[in-house]
Amino acid sequence: MHFNKTLTHWYSVNKRKLPWRTSKYPYYIWLSEIIMQQTQIKQGLPYYEAFVKHYPTVFDLANADEQSVLKLWQGLGYYSRARNLHASAKYVANELNGVFPKTYSGLLKLKGVGDYTASAIASICYEEPTAVVDGNVYRVLSRYYGIETPINSSQGIKEFKTLATAIMDTQRPGDYNQAVMEFGAMQCKPKNPYCIVCPLNESCVALQKGKVDALPVKLKKTKVTKKHFNFLVLISEDKKTLFEKRSAKGIWQNLYQFPLIETATELTPETFESHPKIASYFKNNAFEYSLYNTKKLVHKLSHQHLYTKFWIIELNKLPKPGIPISELKTYPTPILIGNFIEEFQFPS
Repeated sequence: MHFNKTLTHWYSVNKRKLPWRTSKYPYYIWLSEIIMQQTQIKQGLPYYEAFVKHYPTVFDLANADEQSVLKLWQGLGYYSRARNLHASAKYVANELNGVFPKTYSGLLKLKGVGDYTASAIASICYEEPTAVVDGNVYRVLSRYYGIETPINSSQGIKEFKTLATAIMDTQRPGDYNQAVMEFGAMQCKPKNPYCIVCPLNESCVALQKGKVDALPVKLKKTKVTKKHFNFLVLISEDKKTLFEKRSAKGIWQNLYQFPLIETATELTPETFESHPKIASYFKNNAFEYSLYNTKKLVHKLSHQHLYTKFWIIELNKLPKPGIPISELKTYPTPILIGNFIEEFQFPS
């Protein structure tokens, strides 16, 4: 078939030299796929290299404590990926004697592994003809075939998976899957793709109909909600602070943060002291406070924008046991907290 043969040839000439492409070792492929989910190669590559260095085998990763894994993951976001990565490493090491499942259906049993990741690993490592469909593949297929079904609709997900399976190179599924993803990342880009030099330009429906910029079609996102986060950075005379582990389920589960007060509206210096939680938190203890960031700090997540303030509170003694300020950098934190710890001049 013209489409898949053209892509695999293009890939053989143009593919990027990436460390996990030098072998078909399932641990490396799995690690790279989990790290690169919702992450650009240039951002994810240093993390991949760090994980391979710290945990060269699945047994090393399985034996690590979760806090160390989360700390190494810090800054990549979507922390459930790291927790699932650790859980799957334990499962493979302890239940499967370190041997990864060798089939698509077996790989799906690993925590954090869905259709895309299972297809990628099964085809790259074991040459099982299972088609990958990720953002790059949606874009390439929707443009080349002129498909206007929304890619994030249930109908679209089925339609593109069926098409991807029908047109794949079943003789070289691993190379083909990597080819179509690489083609979407480097050639058929989201904006300003290189259509003039594209090897598929003579048969691309979107190019012929002037719809390159209009495809793929995506349904509008969920409405973004706004939240106001107020972090209390307590600093005692003996250079200690309060740092709490988030135990509740959510994107920051098991990460550490300063005590948090979430408010429906913006908390200002005029309303800070009178807030009920502040009054109950400190009772009759005297304290001095200042606002670290006077300009608005907005941390944007997929479905919510966090309007964040760090309140610096100096007092004689903490209201409960804390940790030395000097140890803050050893804890895994959301990047929002990590950036603050790097930037703020704590008293030494």
